[in-house]
Amino acid sequence: MAAMHKSALERAIENPQPVAGIQSRSPVDGLDRRSVGFIDVLSQSVSAVAPSAAATTMPLLVATVAGGATVWALGAAMLLALLVATTVNQFTRRIAATGSLYTFVAHGLGTTASFVTGTALLIGYGFVAMFALGGAGYYLAILAARLWPALTGSLSVPVFLILAMAAACLVLLARGIRVSTRATVLVECVSVVIILALVVALLVVQGPALDWSVLDMSGVRPSDFAVGAALALTAFVGFESSATLGVEARRPYATIPRAVTWTVIGSGVLYLLAALSQLVGFASVGGSITASASPVNDLAAAYGIDALGLLLDVSIAASFLACAIASITALVRVLFSMGREGLLPSAFGQSHRRHRTPFVAIVVTVPVLTAGLIGTILVTGSVWRAMEIFIVGAAGGYIAAYVLACVAAPVFLWRIGELTPWPLVRAGVAAVLLSAVLVVYMAVESGSARFAGVWVFLAVMLLGTVFAVIRRVRRPWLRDTVGIYDVPVSADVLGTALAEDRAAP
Repeated sequence: MAAMHKSALERAIENPQPVAGIQSRSPVDGLDRRSVGFIDVLSQSVSAVAPSAAATTMPLLVATVAGGATVWALGAAMLLALLVATTVNQFTRRIAATGSLYTFVAHGLGTTASFVTGTALLIGYGFVAMFALGGAGYYLAILAARLWPALTGSLSVPVFLILAMAAACLVLLARGIRVSTRATVLVECVSVVIILALVVALLVVQGPALDWSVLDMSGVRPSDFAVGAALALTAFVGFESSATLGVEARRPYATIPRAVTWTVIGSGVLYLLAALSQLVGFASVGGSITASASPVNDLAAAYGIDALGLLLDVSIAASFLACAIASITALVRVLFSMGREGLLPSAFGQSHRRHRTPFVAIVVTVPVLTAGLIGTILVTGSVWRAMEIFIVGAAGGYIAAYVLACVAAPVFLWRIGELTPWPLVRAGVAAVLLSAVLVVYMAVESGSARFAGVWVFLAVMLLGTVFAVIRRVRRPWLRDTVGIYDVPVSADVLGTALAEDRAAP
């Protein structure tokens, strides 16, 4: 009689029925599934952007070409980045994957476009990782030279520091996603606090009467504004990297879109405040930001807050290191996806049994990136020169991948019957503006001292795309395997999980 009074839910729990079509393993099985929360996911995108480092360097780069339109150019870049972020989120709300834009484009434009996107994305993540490792070594070497002047100008110091940090990155990444994301969020939080402290100190010193003439755009040509906005956009690249945690994130369809959007908003606000404080600071002392090699340090010295300038070097180095960890985190997960699909050797799709990380991709990638960075430093004879080459190539890779993702989004939505006017308009505007930014950026950089970065980007992009296309010709079955993503498994479904447990011997 008691059994007759049980509710349907109680009966279902007590005697679950098997659920058809649910497999016991996901196509991306092997990673630490559903193990990280929103803070970890957010830290991945924030650290990949490295807002602390960008906030201290980007205002100078933009002001060099945009002049009085510096803040406005940064604002325009923020709006464009938001357009791209909301377009990318059309995928992140529907697909949980490790391949990020590479996987997303496959579901919109097919395998060939996906290969181009994947190549661009690997360039973006890989070149930024080398740029960031170099930046961390560069600023730590400056700090070491302050303490021991005899070390000034020595290339061996930053090279040694880069080797030590690369080893630390390898250990952190191999130990597990929670270890690496929590290390980066701690480092980036400290860096942002230091930057904000300096910004607030500069604004407080100015008092209530700020010099708003620094926002005057009179005399600024539209072409200069466009170039400034193109340069400013590079400060936002990497915001989508949390999409590579689609398998490992809890509630990925909610946490990843929020992380992508709030990374752009938070970074943009920091950049605007940093740019305004620096421009106002130089105006009040009768100087110009464009005449300074290190604006924030020079302002700290001018206003008698040298201690913050010293902390700044530490924070920038820390931000660069966090960026390197986050960029490699994203890079190895794209490689993991390519290995699982067969585009790359299957070893790249293997994971560590205990730590559940893409171990093979990590132990291959970190040494290759480190060797590439140190080799470039030795060839150019300068850490900074090597960094310039890598950041230009990285920006080109990221923006090219964003263009293809924006083109793919409406096609993807149309294929699944969910296309509406607003996402179509948003994606179209973003794709057109991004294409213009890419052309302008490459044209500007090809005529600058950083022209080598343009040619390195184009050469690697061509080689990577040709390799992928040849691979597809030799392995025609790739058209059916590219684009893998996480799916519900038996452990996620009450009926299937309990039925399997009951059937187990």
